[in-house]
Order: sequence, then C-alpha cells, then structure tokens
Amino acid sequence: MRWSEVTIHTTQEAIEAVANILHEAGAGGVIIEDQEVLHRDWESPYGEVYELSPEDFPEEGVYVKAYFPMNSYLMETVEQIKSAIKNLSMYDIDIGKGEVSITEVEEEDWASGWKKYYKPIQVTEKIIITPTWEEIETKSDQLLIELDPGMAFGTGTHPTTIMCIQALEKVIKGEEKVIDVGCGSGVLSIVAAKLGAKQVLALDLDEIAVTSTQINTKLNHVDQIVVVKQNDLLDGIDEQVDIVVANILAEVIVRFVNDVARVLKPNGIFISSGIIQSKSDMVKEAIEQEGLVIEEKLNIEEWVAFIAKKV
Repeated sequence: MRWSEVTIHTTQEAIEAVANILHEAGAGGVIIEDQEVLHRDWESPYGEVYELSPEDFPEEGVYVKAYFPMNSYLMETVEQIKSAIKNLSMYDIDIGKGEVSITEVEEEDWASGWKKYYKPIQVTEKIIITPTWEEIETKSDQLLIELDPGMAFGTGTHPTTIMCIQALEKVIKGEEKVIDVGCGSGVLSIVAAKLGAKQVLALDLDEIAVTSTQINTKLNHVDQIVVVKQNDLLDGIDEQVDIVVANILAEVIVRFVNDVARVLKPNGIFISSGIIQSKSDMVKEAIEQEGLVIEEKLNIEEWVAFIAKKV
C-alpha cells in the first residue's frame, strides 16, 4: 500500500500541537525529527545506540511527519492541516516556518523503520524506559517501563517527559492518588503506578492515546491501578487527589490550572511540563494565581517543568 508522508517544518514549541492536529486529521502515525537528539549524551549500558545522521534532520526547527493513505481526499486533508497549523498562531504558539510538504512512501518504510531510533534509556538511577522489542537486564532496585507507543505521542525520551518522571520520583512516597492529564502513551501513569501510587486516573481527549495507554498499562502489569478515560482535561472530574501531572502545552496549562487547584487535596502536588522557556513566566504566574506555591523549577535544554504545592 502506498502512503503519503506529510512533513511540517515547525518549532520544538509547536510539536505537541502539530502532532495533535495530524492525529485528528486521521494520520496513520507520527514521527518527530529534531536535531536536538544529535547533541544528547546517548551513552547506555543497554546495547548499541543507532548512529544518527545530521542529514536526516533540519538545520533549524523540527520536522513533524505524518502518514496518510493516498486517496481522493488527501489534498483536502492537507489543506485542512495547513489551515489548522496557521491557526496555532492565534494561541501565541510559534510555528516557525510552518511549511508543509508531501512525499510518497511505501508502508514498510515508516511502519517499522522508526524503531531503529528508539532504544532503552535510563531516565534516572531507578527508572529505565525501553521499547517492547528490546530485551535488557536490570538491577533489583530498578523499575523497567516497557512501551509500545504505536501512534500515540510519547516514547518517554523527550526532555519534558523526562522532567515529569524525575518529578514523580521526587514526590511519590506511596499510596497516592494521581491524575495524569494528557496521558499520551501512558508512560507517566505507568511510572506513577510503579513508584507506589495506589490509584492513577489517565486522561486524554485523543482516542488513540487512550487505546495506547490501555495497551501499555497491561504490558507493564499496572492496569489494575491505572484507569484510562477519554476526557477533556479535568472537565467533570471531581475526585480529590494527591498529585496532578500534566505534560502538555503551556497555553493549555494556563487554561485549566484552576481545575487543578480544585481537584488537589491540601498539600497536593501539581507537576507541569511541556513548557518552552519563553513561556515559563506565564505558566508560573497562572499557577501562583491559583494559590499554588512553586517548590521547584526543572530545566532541560529549552524546556521547563514546575513542581507546585497547594497550601
């Protein structure tokens, strides 16, 4: 079967928003090519890391690639994608060049080829994330998270996800109730459960993400702890919890932080990430306006995460 590879040249800030647009348009998969990975320290005790070529990445910005079957509706779909991406500027999201291009590809070129880039990664001394097709050995005190992201956004290797995992490891002591807003592939929900949370509610508006999280929680044997639900942020959620974690856009965090304050118990913790450095002050101000106190700010490259407490 022949597919069309639709490539959007955009910015790191816009990755999640653009990926969401592509999924909603019916993409059969999304790949993110960011030159930032060329400069990471990929030393790993878990086998050879695939050698990356600078020629596969843009000199500036990122490529977000999606795959659509070639049919009579393709060009109409592409026009809808272009329009939705342009509209992101209305929400003060920097889309960079925002250029859209189309290339024909064979199904096997994208369906499994991306797997060569996805290798086990040690996020902290305790937590290791690995794709399901890799076999590794771990120490007795380490937690292994196995992921098959499928078409959902989230392999656990992006800086925003890493900071959330580091934050969860800091704040989870055991027996907490946790809500994961925008769960993607379910990695944060799985981490929370394996760290000792007694109940995790994983929420995402995207049906693909809900399915992916359900699959991954079963793979990691935490499906009795993690409940997955299709939901728009915290709309209609009234349960009081100890921790809310959200790895989403800065603009979205600002929009629903009042609901975070509403569902958190006294002394509850809000972990927020997905925040580009230039918008960190905006998010910090919104969090503090709801009576939450920033306890720690995490930084990796151009990304920021906050750990805040309800007092």
